[in-house]
Amino acid sequence: MKFSYLRKIRKVVSVIFLLLIAIVFLDITNILPSKFINYVTYLQFIPSTITFFNLLIPTSIGFIIVLVLTLLFGRVYCSTICPLGTLQDLSSHAALKINRKKKFIFTKEYFWLRYSVFALVILSIISGSLFFVNLIDPYSNTGRIFAQLFNPLLVYINNLAAFTLEKFNIYFIYPIEIKAFYLIAALFPLLFLAIVLYLSYKRGRLYCNTICPVGTLLGLISKFTIFKLKIDKASCEGCGLCARVCKAECIEKVFKSIDFSRCVVCFNCTDICPSDSINFQFTTNNISQQNTDASRRKFLSRTSKFFIVLSSTAFSQIKIIPKKQSKVEVKKTNYVSPPGSNTIDHFNNNCTACHLCITACPTKVLQPSLTEYGIFNIFQPFMDYKTSFCNYDCVVCSQVCPTSAISAVTVEQKKNIQIGKANFVKENCIVETENTACGACSEHCPTKAVMMVDYKGNLKIPEVTNKYCVGCGACEYACPTIPYKAIYVEGNLVHQIAEKKPTEKLDQNIDYKEEFPF
Repeated sequence: MKFSYLRKIRKVVSVIFLLLIAIVFLDITNILPSKFINYVTYLQFIPSTITFFNLLIPTSIGFIIVLVLTLLFGRVYCSTICPLGTLQDLSSHAALKINRKKKFIFTKEYFWLRYSVFALVILSIISGSLFFVNLIDPYSNTGRIFAQLFNPLLVYINNLAAFTLEKFNIYFIYPIEIKAFYLIAALFPLLFLAIVLYLSYKRGRLYCNTICPVGTLLGLISKFTIFKLKIDKASCEGCGLCARVCKAECIEKVFKSIDFSRCVVCFNCTDICPSDSINFQFTTNNISQQNTDASRRKFLSRTSKFFIVLSSTAFSQIKIIPKKQSKVEVKKTNYVSPPGSNTIDHFNNNCTACHLCITACPTKVLQPSLTEYGIFNIFQPFMDYKTSFCNYDCVVCSQVCPTSAISAVTVEQKKNIQIGKANFVKENCIVETENTACGACSEHCPTKAVMMVDYKGNLKIPEVTNKYCVGCGACEYACPTIPYKAIYVEGNLVHQIAEKKPTEKLDQNIDYKEEFPF
């Protein structure tokens, strides 16, 4: 039975998933609704798993669907849903186009490398850190590739087109402000992309079958798959064509066998087989009958136990130019995590640094961290108030986060969440250092936690009432002092509730009986 139609369906579905992910991360105009974004990321394995074990809600069972598909048919997630897998397939396809004589050959699995990396990831999760998950998770890396490489490139192309068309009085494309670009944060996804594409160009799905933790886990589960691709040894002609096109390098032509733990169910072999000898076969799994040495069984058993504990992881700047540089150095103890993350620890322990919130943030205040949260939480987004500020009535990041690192909050809830507190450094303020009126921080404060009070002569100086402050960073962003700000926001380790400032009433007696004066 020919399976060419399945191969075509798989290719179409995989391209659709990749395009949807690309659209989500390349939405430079921020017009996509959050529900659409949630639908696109629903089946991504690691984000769905983290969300489920944190919230235990039915709407986060995308990973269970993936597990069921794996138990039925094998690693179809790797061949169709995973965007990084599709990028690798495109690279492998390019290799075949460039060199039509290129062929894959069967190789034994890199057992110790494969399961050592997987064990390291599980140990990292047990210790309460997603450091290694962040570094090698396929979805998160794809997100960073699109967010830090392709998204800025698209903005530059958009702006170039806008400025060019403007010369001809055509204005249907408008320029987009580039708030910040962290070169160091872009170097890792660039290096990762180069390595993965090189490996796939040379060896197909080598990354998926040696490094990727999702690939290893689904490979373990696929040992129990009900319907497996198998070679009918009686009808097989031994031509070896299937092994030549197997990008997982898992078909052994001499013994006519398939290492199904590494097979990504791409259907390349079924499509090319001249004798139709490769088909899905119903299988029953008996572990005791498998030709597996004792040390390997012991290693896999311990690794499986590690995975079980996964559930325990659970404005515009005011145009004031200072004449003097500020002298008092500002050192933040805690940087600010997004509203809805509840605590910095919760955010660090659940964020996979996919950068979806960074691309969705309208003001671009969310930027990839380097050492702000510590090296083990590198690339996780933080509120960078040098770049921008958090819009008072914006909750986009909480609506698109696929891992529940940022819980969904309403606009009204968000207006009361205190993610940090403003601190005023009088020695840096130009009112103090230059006897110059300013007030930028007060003008931009949405809760009026920063007010100008009488100081010297006719001058006024900022005064902060932290019980009204929500830590949005508008004051810090607006402050014109350099290199150190006169007002900055210190993050709350545990988010608190800010008080609402009472509305001031004007003491004015109006005699409504008096006739209209003119």
